[in-house]
Amino acid sequence: MSTDLRTDSEYAGAFCWLYALLSASLWVQVCARCPESCKCTLESQTVLCVAAGLLEVPRELPLETVSLHLEHNLIHTLPEDAFQDLLHLQDLYLSHNKIDSLASGALRHLSTELRLLDLSNNQLRHARWEEFGVTRAKIRLYRNPWHCDCSLQQLMEGLYLEPETVKEIVCKSSARGVNEGSRWEETGAMAGHIGQPLVKLLDSGVNFCSLQRRTTDVAMLITMFVWFFMIIVYVVYYVRQNRAQDMRHTEHLPSAQNYHVDQHFVTANKTAGSRKEGSVRRI
Repeated sequence: MSTDLRTDSEYAGAFCWLYALLSASLWVQVCARCPESCKCTLESQTVLCVAAGLLEVPRELPLETVSLHLEHNLIHTLPEDAFQDLLHLQDLYLSHNKIDSLASGALRHLSTELRLLDLSNNQLRHARWEEFGVTRAKIRLYRNPWHCDCSLQQLMEGLYLEPETVKEIVCKSSARGVNEGSRWEETGAMAGHIGQPLVKLLDSGVNFCSLQRRTTDVAMLITMFVWFFMIIVYVVYYVRQNRAQDMRHTEHLPSAQNYHVDQHFVTANKTAGSRKEGSVRRI
């Protein structure tokens, strides 16, 4: 009995060693794709490309990467297909770069397993909720020169931002919030937003999206008024043209009638004259 147990234990140990060996060999093959300026580690399936002077996201990244560090580089943009092959990616660090736009759609292709996305300390001014796809990862957006507007407000409400850093999302510039005066007045309220955490402004009652909706409503009213005015002008022009035609027709009608009457008298006189001549000839 003890011999059988020992044999089973040996088989189990051999299987574990074989599995570990196969995993290690697989990762070694994967690491063969490790970018030249990066370091790939076996234990944590981590790719380190920190402070490597990169101008763009490396193309040949190991497919089994779980954690990708691209901090402290010179990356400006994120290609749309930058991360779509990294199906097991859980942590993506992009802080301290020069990223100024997310419009390429690269973040829409992030793994559903993603747990952390770090975009702090970049040059982002604008971002929309749609640009992040369906990710439910914890996101860091602090220390960017944000322009606080409706899009950023919706971003705050739609994403899972890291609670510890959300107060560091500060307005570098700002749209005017609702109930803060007209565009022709002094911009003191807008200037008051600069340097303020967005979450603090929202908590104080500032609503950038209400302003946007109100502006849209005003634009629609102006458009409707212009169309209504054009319709009225066309109707007035049409009525005047018809009246002018009627007046010309009315002026022409008496002259035409007089002409027909004159023609009638001329014809009658000619007929009478012809009859008289005939009578005289008979006599």
